[in-house]
Amino acid sequence: WLCSCFLFNKGQFKGQKINSKPVKLEKQQKQEVEIKQRMTVSELAKAMNKDIDHVYEALLNTDVDLEELEPDTVLEEKWIKEAVKRSGMKHKWAKLVETKVRENKDIQRQPPPDPAQLVPRAPVVTIMGHVDHGKTTLLDSLRKSQIAAQEAGGITQHIGAFRVQLPSGEKITFLDTPGHAAFSAMRARGAMVTDIVILVVAADDGVMNQTIESIQHAKKAKVPIIVAVNKCDKPQADPQRVKEELVGHDVVCEEFGGEIQANHVSALKGDNLLELAEATVTLAEVLELKGDPTGLVEGTVIESRSDKGKGPVTTAIIQRGTLRKGCTLVAGKCWAKVRFMFDEYNQAVSEAGPSIPVEIVGWKDLPSAGEEILEVESEQRAREVVEWRSYMEEQDKIKEDQQAIEAKQKQHQESYNKDRESMAHLSWRQRRAALYRANKHKLSHRLSEKTEIEELTLPIIVKGDVDGSVEAILNVLESYDADDQCELDVVHFGVGDISERDINLAETFSGTIYGFNVAANKSVQQMAAKKGIPLRLHRVIYKLIDELKDDLSSKLPSTTEENIIGEASVLATFDVTVGKKKIPVAGCRVQKGQLDKKMKFRLVRGRNILWEGSVTTLKHLKDEVLTVKTGMECGLSLDNEELEYKPGDEIICYSQSEIKQKISWDPGF
Repeated sequence: WLCSCFLFNKGQFKGQKINSKPVKLEKQQKQEVEIKQRMTVSELAKAMNKDIDHVYEALLNTDVDLEELEPDTVLEEKWIKEAVKRSGMKHKWAKLVETKVRENKDIQRQPPPDPAQLVPRAPVVTIMGHVDHGKTTLLDSLRKSQIAAQEAGGITQHIGAFRVQLPSGEKITFLDTPGHAAFSAMRARGAMVTDIVILVVAADDGVMNQTIESIQHAKKAKVPIIVAVNKCDKPQADPQRVKEELVGHDVVCEEFGGEIQANHVSALKGDNLLELAEATVTLAEVLELKGDPTGLVEGTVIESRSDKGKGPVTTAIIQRGTLRKGCTLVAGKCWAKVRFMFDEYNQAVSEAGPSIPVEIVGWKDLPSAGEEILEVESEQRAREVVEWRSYMEEQDKIKEDQQAIEAKQKQHQESYNKDRESMAHLSWRQRRAALYRANKHKLSHRLSEKTEIEELTLPIIVKGDVDGSVEAILNVLESYDADDQCELDVVHFGVGDISERDINLAETFSGTIYGFNVAANKSVQQMAAKKGIPLRLHRVIYKLIDELKDDLSSKLPSTTEENIIGEASVLATFDVTVGKKKIPVAGCRVQKGQLDKKMKFRLVRGRNILWEGSVTTLKHLKDEVLTVKTGMECGLSLDNEELEYKPGDEIICYSQSEIKQKISWDPGF
């Protein structure tokens, strides 16, 4: 039958060509993934058209530390290839795009001016010293104004720049720096732009912490010092002791054989202030201070703030050139076309030369205090400079991030090598099994599936009236060292009044807003109240920090404190029948304190605690009692009827009270 079928088929297909080639199955093409050097986890996932979890799974059971892997973590080349290979794909290198080296568009200071162009200029004098030693009162007396009365708590919290004209006609530019511990950066900035430092020391208080710091700032800036021993009108004043204390800090007054002038003054009564001013002018003449009023403007930002009507405003000291309306300036990553200029009395001025303090209006953004101001020829040039500086800052950040990543990878590699060395004696199967056991828990905790663990965190937003105030607060917050108790997270900071944007940001992070010398209008306050956002507005910095410490402490869980009220020893045990039940009773004598039925009790045998709870019955003789005092005997039964008492057991009566923890952070003032 088979033969006939074969012959039939053979005859049927006779004369036809039979294709004898085997059928080829189409080979499945592997997906190509375009890779490049220094890819992040998220970039690799996107290139593979997968989610981030897929990359984590692909790198499971390798020596990549999945716990440290974040979406923006940069992967090494071998792990990029390994992830692609394990995903059943193949890689190809992305085409390199040639990047052009950017031309340096920054601006530099001009070369030193021709001595023939220099003209005499007024000295810039910075008043420095410890908090509440009378610096602002001294300046107030010199310029016959009432600045001290305007300061919150009598504490200067900004750099004030003023010009004072003496009766003799000489002009002096004064900078009044804060003496509070938090404003160290402001004092350093004041010392760097000044010609002379007047060191104010209270005759009744002596050399204090910020006095010493002010001396260090002046020496670092190589600026001459004049000592003003203030409050000499007080009965307990001892100027001689003050000058002797200063010798210990290398500030040697003339009467001790040094070169530093010392003046005994009373800022409040105005005693000897003219002598102090004359000493300043004399020293300025010796220094032969001169400036160049021609050429491009150079200066320094002393303070910056955001004004409702004027926008970003800076207080600056002009150091070279003459600033006029319409000048184009650059400071840091900000630029300005000068629209208006004001003096310290808020009067409009048309120009400002060397040593003159001036408020500048026209900034596009708010520059940081301490930034160098340089004039450029056009707005286009200003934009180029700002773009270049932003680009360089971005490049520096990339380098820093790269160094941090490489250090972390090196640390992980060393840890991995150490683990491998500890498994060197195992076979490859045993080693693989051990690595799998060590890593298998990581699969169940992939990033997208991780449940957020509620940690103790206080997110905060900081707003201040001027840049220097915000800088001072952030400097204080940098000293925060209690992250193990509660993490402090500064989610945003800025200059200006509290806005609706701040409220929305605080709501997003469940944060608290701290404002320093700023306001919040009624609608903003109502919005904050509606959303439950705490607003902490202060005018004195240490009160703001104190409230921040209280808020941090309120986040901490309460601790339980135990107080022993009484101790009793079990002398005998017996059973009492109540209805059909037998209840064990302990016959005790109170050894210390008293037993109080309303409190908690503990049964102790040797060093072991057998039970904790409450007493159901407490009797003295045959009477039910609430308390049993030292030396008295009693019978008691506990709320656990299955307990067996033994003579010698101890019964301790105690109370528990909750105590609020306090944050351990000490900001230093």
